[in-house]
Amino acid sequence: MRLLKLIPDNTKIDFVGARFIAFAIDGALLAIAMFALIFYGLNFGIDFTGGVLVEVKGTKSIDIAQMRTKIDSLRFAEAQLQYFGGGECEMPANSCVLIRVQPEMNTPASDQEVVTRIRSGLGEGFAFRRTEVVGPKVSDELKNAGILATVIAVLMIGLYVAVRFEWQYGVAAIFATGHDVFVTAGLYSLMHLDFSLSSVAALLTLAGYSVNDTVVVFDRIRENRRRYKRMGLHELINLSTNQTLTRTVLTSVTTSISIVPLLLFGGPTLFDFTAAILFGIVVGTYSSIYVASALLIYLPQINVSREETVPATGGGAARSR
Repeated sequence: MRLLKLIPDNTKIDFVGARFIAFAIDGALLAIAMFALIFYGLNFGIDFTGGVLVEVKGTKSIDIAQMRTKIDSLRFAEAQLQYFGGGECEMPANSCVLIRVQPEMNTPASDQEVVTRIRSGLGEGFAFRRTEVVGPKVSDELKNAGILATVIAVLMIGLYVAVRFEWQYGVAAIFATGHDVFVTAGLYSLMHLDFSLSSVAALLTLAGYSVNDTVVVFDRIRENRRRYKRMGLHELINLSTNQTLTRTVLTSVTTSISIVPLLLFGGPTLFDFTAAILFGIVVGTYSSIYVASALLIYLPQINVSREETVPATGGGAARSR
């Protein structure tokens, strides 16, 4: 049986030669993201804007889709519902739901008024176990902590790559990873997707995914740098990227396949998260192939210490000590 190959073996694509076209596309993405973030901003969710949290328990298993329809009919600015379990909530299963709502900004209401509206909208058969208010101070702290965590994650990823390889690789990794996170944040702004703590988790996930692909290409560049000492950097980057192309594309395709069902059938709760992840996979794969490696051309020449290599013999290959 013949194996299915999405990418032919021994490809010889001139990635470096197409870097100016790639940089132009990349610049357009960055410009669109910056425009959206400046003029539209982020559509912060309840986590970052404050709201009312209510726990309800039903006498029987709750159909969360039907409950969401009832809550949406109350016309809150935003509403989020999710099951939570444990203890009495397992008798019967899925009998407890956590409801988070954000009242309309132009018609402020007290938490008791919000609970009254929810109680009347849901009808009989529900016990209201807990009510909490997420104030603006807590929301601001969550927002600042989320942004700070994302920035620190990108910088630490670059620091790791710089220590693991050389500082030039670290600079390229910071730019490529930060680019992926920034462009995905621009998607949230442009599409008016809710930006919440799960969105921060999505951006951090994308940062880790992006640098994983980038490190694979960098590792092959370093390996080939030791093997082909006289090969120019342009040819070296093309060779390394082509050698890892199959792995990069297959990883992205299989990851995307696992995300698509969540996007199509996960409902509104998972749509924003999965849409950002899927978009980030595409952008991250693009930056790993075209952006990260090509940036090495514009940085000081990468050196290979004599202790790591010996003179090439027999066809230009060098052996590691």
